[in-house]
Order: sequence, then C-alpha cells, then structure tokens
Amino acid sequence: MSAHGGGKAILAAFLANMGIAIAKFIGWLLSGSASMLAEAIHSVADSGNQLLLMLGGKRAQRSADREHPFGYGRERYVYAFVVAIILFSVGGLFSIYEGVEKLTHPHELDPQWQWLPVVILVVAIGLESFSLRTAVKESNLVREKGQSWVSFVRRAKAPELPVVLLEDVAALLGLIFALFGVGMTIITGNTFFDALGTLMIGALLILVAIVLGIETKSLLVGEGATVGDFDRIVTAIEKGPEVDKLIHIKTLYVGPEELLVAAKVGLPRDKSLFEVAADINTVEKRIREAVPIARIIYLEPDVYRPAGESLPTEAVILKSSD
Repeated sequence: MSAHGGGKAILAAFLANMGIAIAKFIGWLLSGSASMLAEAIHSVADSGNQLLLMLGGKRAQRSADREHPFGYGRERYVYAFVVAIILFSVGGLFSIYEGVEKLTHPHELDPQWQWLPVVILVVAIGLESFSLRTAVKESNLVREKGQSWVSFVRRAKAPELPVVLLEDVAALLGLIFALFGVGMTIITGNTFFDALGTLMIGALLILVAIVLGIETKSLLVGEGATVGDFDRIVTAIEKGPEVDKLIHIKTLYVGPEELLVAAKVGLPRDKSLFEVAADINTVEKRIREAVPIARIIYLEPDVYRPAGESLPTEAVILKSSD
C-alpha cells in the first residue's frame, strides 16, 4: 500500500488494538465489567477492520485485465465499506445489547479486581493516543494546506486514513466512556453507570459507522476530481495554443490514486489529422504534469461552434491527406 494509503497508520492501529483487546478481555473476566467487555469487542472489531484495510490495499495492486480494464483500485473502497458495516454490526450493536442486558440484569463488580479495569483503560488511552498521533501524522502528509479535518474525512479519495482516524477517535472516546462508567460504578457502587458507559460506547460506534458508510458509499458510486485538481486540469487544457475551447469535461476516480479524464476539446478547423494527433499528445502531457494521478486520459477532438453558427461539412472533417 502506498504512503497515501496510510500503511504505517493502519499497522500502528492494528498492533495497538490487538494488545489492548487482550488486556480488556482479561479485565472483563476478572472484574465482570460490562464496559470492559464492550471495549474488548470494540478493539477486536477494530483489529479486524485494519486487517481488512490491509487486504483491500493488497488486492487493489493487481494489474488490469480484460475483465477489469481499469484495474482493481476500487477494491480499497469496497473493503472500507465492509469495515463500516463490521464496526456497526459487531461493535455498535453488541455494545448496545450488552448495555441493555446489564440494565435489566445488573450485577456487582468483583471487589477484588474492580481496580483492574481502571488501570487497563488508562494504559489503553495512552496506546490509542499513540495510534491516533501516527494517523494524524500520516494524514498531514496528504492533507491540503488549510483543509479542516472534517473536510479531509469527507473529501479524501484514499479511504484508509479517514477510516483509521475515525476509528482512533472513536476508540479514545469509547475508552473515556468506559472509564466514566467503571469509575462511577466503583465510587457509587451503582452498576447503572457501568451499563450506561456500555450504551454510550455502542451509540458512538453506530454513529461512526454511519459516517463511514455514507462517505465510502459515495466513493463506490464514483466521485470526480477534487476542486483543486479539476481546476488544474482545465487550466492545463486551455493554457496552450492547441485548444480553441474546452467544450466539456468529466473526471472519475477509478482508484484512490488513479484519475480518469475525458474531455471534448475544440481545435482549429484547418489542422490536419497529423497536427491534431500531435496537439492531443501535447495537451495530455500538460495534464499529467499538472495532476500526476490523471493516468487515464481520453481527449476527443472537435470543432467548437458557438450557438447559432452553421459550419460547412469540410470544416468538421479531420483531413488526412498528409
């Protein structure tokens, strides 16, 4: 996976979540805390998510073939969408179920081990903070200057970094919720707070899953170039003497780092086929220099005709007498 796919951030999140999950399960088994069980399931789901993101990045590297002539880049979007579903079903719904179960059938924490979840949660907050720091550092390498984090999550074309960022933020908030639930239960002796912390974790995971699902769905359906890249492509087409008029243009991400550009360009009426071909090649070169990820470019030559103007037949035929 490329650096833009956040391979370091995914690996850091996976290692942190695996270690945290084991510690949380131990804390749940010894203390009986529902919040700890919810957080353990949360960490297991996150670990599985990171494995799926790495698998998607690996499968997306396959070369194009006859069945998939534009390659497999969009597989990264598919696996990111599956991650959102897993985060919702495994993490969110289970936590909600466990919270309701503890509200209807409350039980006390084990007095001998009730301090253990607090220690585990504090350590987990430190590890998750490291994971989030790595994700932020990786994201800053590709985040545009002045772009807000909300805009980055919504507009990023590589799905891995937004997924890891949201997961890490949700993990930190979930740990705080669990710490609140366990801490208040220890202080007051009322297990309602433990169940409440579990419900808060479940609601948080569902909210994050919905956001991820909406954003990855948009990428799966197909998004065009960002505003900045689109403007650079238009400028690259129009700034040379070859093109009289850009008639229309469409762009589409066929993968997180591969952009398709299709445009109809108006060329001078008196040029030969050889000259038209040379001009098209020149314009394509300018586009690739301006936006390197524009790897698939189709330019259709035409003759621009303002509204109401009628052209003779010979004016719209490409001459090949050369």
